[in-house]
Amino acid sequence: MSTDSPNAGHGSGRLPVHNDVSFEARDVGVSGILRFMLYLGIAIGVSYLICLGVYDLTMSQATRMDAPPLPVRHGVTATLPPEPRLQGVPGHTTDPQEDLRAKVAADRRALEDTRWVDQKAGIAQIPNEDAMKIIAEKELPDVSAAAPAGKK
Repeated sequence: MSTDSPNAGHGSGRLPVHNDVSFEARDVGVSGILRFMLYLGIAIGVSYLICLGVYDLTMSQATRMDAPPLPVRHGVTATLPPEPRLQGVPGHTTDPQEDLRAKVAADRRALEDTRWVDQKAGIAQIPNEDAMKIIAEKELPDVSAAAPAGKK
């Protein structure tokens, strides 16, 4: 139990005293905090002005660089690049989707066509479905995968 009175440091006008603890002799000054806030505001304002200057400079350079070149020849229409041109660009007269449809139809006709490739050698082109039927009727032997060359 302590021998000090419970109200030794409160309301008596005396500072509390303890051997292991030390206290600040004064509080933090408000003027130091206000000066810091003022300097911080000035630094932010200056950096904002610098950023605005850099932004204006880069925008003026970008608009100057992006300006279209002045026409050298007056009254001359634009010339098209040489063939082959990409589909769908100005100067290409056909529709890319129609070109694709025509290519698919031509490929399908070629697959369904029956003709001689080399009549002397007996090589003919027949439709895929007919070729699969012939192979199924002949019951050709299964071709197993050959063993890799390095393994025995």
